Amino acid sequence: MSARSTDPSERIDQTDGPGGIDLLTVGEALVSLRSPGPLAGGGTLSMHLAGAESNVAIGLARLGHRAAWVGRVSDDELGEFVLRQLRAEGVDTAAVRRDPERPPGLMFLERRTADVSRVRYHRAGSAGSALTVEDLRAPLAAGPRLLHLTGVTPALSDSAREAASWAVRTAAGAGIPVCLDVNYRAGLWSRETARATLSPLAGYASVVVASADELDLVAGPGADEADAVAGLLRRGVRTVLVKLGADGARAYTGDGVTHVAAVPVTAVDTVGAGDAFTAGYLSGHLDGLDLVDRLRRAVTLGAFAVAGDGDWEGLPRRDELSLIAGSVAGTTLR
Repeated sequence: MSARSTDPSERIDQTDGPGGIDLLTVGEALVSLRSPGPLAGGGTLSMHLAGAESNVAIGLARLGHRAAWVGRVSDDELGEFVLRQLRAEGVDTAAVRRDPERPPGLMFLERRTADVSRVRYHRAGSAGSALTVEDLRAPLAAGPRLLHLTGVTPALSDSAREAASWAVRTAAGAGIPVCLDVNYRAGLWSRETARATLSPLAGYASVVVASADELDLVAGPGADEADAVAGLLRRGVRTVLVKLGADGARAYTGDGVTHVAAVPVTAVDTVGAGDAFTAGYLSGHLDGLDLVDRLRRAVTLGAFAVAGDGDWEGLPRRDELSLIAGSVAGTTLR
């Protein structure tokens, strides 16, 4: 059940939320409506949960970690759908606010060929885009072990950008490690605007996750991978993860660079693969694994994600990690 907050325009989801959160994620969860063919042709749509941060939270929860997702959802059946999906996966939603004045964010996905899908978003003015600093004060004050954010959240609105900036500064100041996934979305903002926001945020992060073509958004225009990484490490970032898709991933630290190959699987749907990779890496961090084993878990979760349909539906439980992990090669160069 829910109760009125001091602000009559908002309601707080009152599910049980005991302490001890391993990972706090902040962002917008979307209702994804998927079509097996062209949307213009009509046909059946199936409803799913989507969102970069909620994908990571589900990935961690399936592996047995305490994960919490914070954001705003519409105060209607679609908002309830988002919450039910997250709760069913064991994600803590105690700090989620229900907004009766704004609609849900929607994502329409149409399958155009066997291996090509097209996505359209309807998220302007959504409940999720109305995120504020006040939404984050209590859950961050509770002291999660990690804070995870992506570049999607500050792109949603001025208030969401302020909230994301406040969260990373506050977490870093409290000694809470911050993971920032660049996750650039051209439909939300230009590269120049993204760089102006994300580059300062990266300075508060312990872990920065990016694809090779996103590094300039946190390290300055024109920088190649080596220069971009060197600059981030000088600013205090402890680990820079570069996602390479079918070629695996590279991790840069002060000790050198480590490369891990991808797990070979038949790709079915690549949506959510980057979020799965991040979830795997953070799970390894929480479990105290060394860098190579963290990367192995990361590419394993990425492989599970691309081998099935959906953003997160194919992610493994802990006892399923060995199903496709096999022996993932890793090389460290000092």
